[in-house]
This record gives sequence, structure tokens and C-alpha cells, in this order.
Amino acid sequence: MDHEEAVRWYGPWAMVKPDDAAALCAGLDVPWWVNGGWAIEAYAAVRREHGDVDLGVFRRDAAAVVEHFSARFHVWAVGDGAMQPVAWPAEVPSWASGLWIREHATAPWLLDLQLTDDRDGEWVCMRDSSVVLPLSEATWEGRGIRYLRPELVLLFKAKHNAAKDEADLIATMPWLDAAGRHRLADLIKGVHPDHPWLKLLA
Repeated sequence: MDHEEAVRWYGPWAMVKPDDAAALCAGLDVPWWVNGGWAIEAYAAVRREHGDVDLGVFRRDAAAVVEHFSARFHVWAVGDGAMQPVAWPAEVPSWASGLWIREHATAPWLLDLQLTDDRDGEWVCMRDSSVVLPLSEATWEGRGIRYLRPELVLLFKAKHNAAKDEADLIATMPWLDAAGRHRLADLIKGVHPDHPWLKLLA
């Protein structure tokens, strides 16, 4: 479902920026990084609208995330069309693809933490599990915050190819060097061989 439909079903999202997310994650002693549109905006320095802030964490660290937030917030496991609250020290269900955080039942959601698999400690791409990278290569840092690299963000966005996703591609392309453009084209070609973005990246 799109963002508006999700709001109708599950409630609104607060406008949380990466700096706000960093404050909420202060003291969380596991790696986390910013995914999605905020990662594009940070890289391409182009302002865009945002519905929420998406963070990535390794699935192996889900228990530490729940422990960190449970003292002050409600934590919900989400995935496969299901939601359920998770309170420390309960385990995060295996079907969960993410964790949503809010202060209480009538408060807006604050963070969407997307659970990411790892292989021997390295980042594994959800769209193509053959893409395995050290976290230092899958991400970059700006002003003390770690962001997913734009090529990888755009690979996720290529699945939907909505107008806002193509706008993100066009905004990012001038900032990519030749190696970055080739890498993005190869990533998309591996998952979506006939994707229309490939012509833009040629």
C-alpha cells in the first residue's frame, strides 16, 4: 500500500528528519543508517517531500533495537500484512520485516526501522541477495549520520517506478560519477532487465 493508505489504516507519521532520528537512536550501540528519500536528499542536496524516515538495521540486532526503545516507546513488529507489539525481552517474530516506533497508542509513528539481513557481518541487498557489501561500502557518512548509497536506494525504488522515484533518479544522476552510474545500471539490470531507467543511465 502507498503512504496515504497506510496512514488511513495505521495512523499518521510524525515529520522526523535524520537529525531527529539520530537523537532518538543516541545510545543504540548497533549500526543503523538512513534509507529511502532522506538518503537521496542528503546525497543529491535536492529538497523533496517526505512521508516518514526509513532507517536500516541488521536483523541480527533486532533485540538490541527493541531493548533500546522499549523503555520510552511502543515497538511494533510489522511484515507480511501483520503487526504486533514487541516488548523487551520478547523476541521479534521471524516474519517481521521491520519495527515501527511511537510514544503511545494515539501518538504518530516516529521511526520505521527496516530489518536487513547480513552475511558474515556484511550488508545483503533485499532486492538481490547476490549483492553483498561491507557496510562501509553500502553506506556513506555525512554530518555524523550514515546513509545508504544512492545506487542502492534507487535499486529499491526501481521496483515501483513511481513519478517520485524517477524524480529521485533524475536528481541523483548529476551527482553520480561514471562508476556509480554503471553500478546502478548493472544493479537494476540484474533485477529488472527491461526497466525503462536503463535508457536514462546508458
